[in-house]
Amino acid sequence: MIDEQDNVYIFNHPMIQHKISLLRDKNTNSKSFRELVEEVSMLMAYEVTKDFPLTEIEIETPIAKTKTKVLTDKKVTLVPILRAGLGMVEGMLKIIPTARVGHIGLYRDHDTKQPVEYYCKLPANADESEVIVLDPMLATGGSGSAAIQFIKDRGVKNIKWVCIIASVEGVERIHKDHPDVPIFCAAVDQDLNENAYIVPGLGDAGDRIFGTK
Repeated sequence: MIDEQDNVYIFNHPMIQHKISLLRDKNTNSKSFRELVEEVSMLMAYEVTKDFPLTEIEIETPIAKTKTKVLTDKKVTLVPILRAGLGMVEGMLKIIPTARVGHIGLYRDHDTKQPVEYYCKLPANADESEVIVLDPMLATGGSGSAAIQFIKDRGVKNIKWVCIIASVEGVERIHKDHPDVPIFCAAVDQDLNENAYIVPGLGDAGDRIFGTK
């Protein structure tokens, strides 16, 4: 189940909320953290794909012929933002195994403070597919908005943003810059600290996924 608020879809399913609590816990080790990120991503994929179109076909069961529904030949591209977004890919692929995977990497320029693209590799004809951008955290929204724009610059029009924790500020930034992009998340936290970390958040998702801190 989800709560929908102004193109923001907040997952309130008990299993997801339980796993979010474990992700927030500073005592959760990297192995468990990675597994939880994958599990939450897999559970979120059910709702993220709820608008995928179906077509009716006829099959034969061991008992009789029947008409049933299958997914249409819809192209889907997952685009994790390096590096933390990589932790969400496998969970999504378990539900959308035919999805292709691109990657985008950003860094913040020391002088201008603006996001700079250092890597972007999308599958061929990504502009003809639905692109699901993955990043566990949506903090200030600056890098997220830039990533969406970089993808749009390559002709992509159908984009969804999927994260685990968002901040109010981040949501507002994406809405302001890209009102056409729906946001899917498991929680929206109110504050950012002086280092632009979400409060209470869950810390640096990349460090916790890869055990680099």
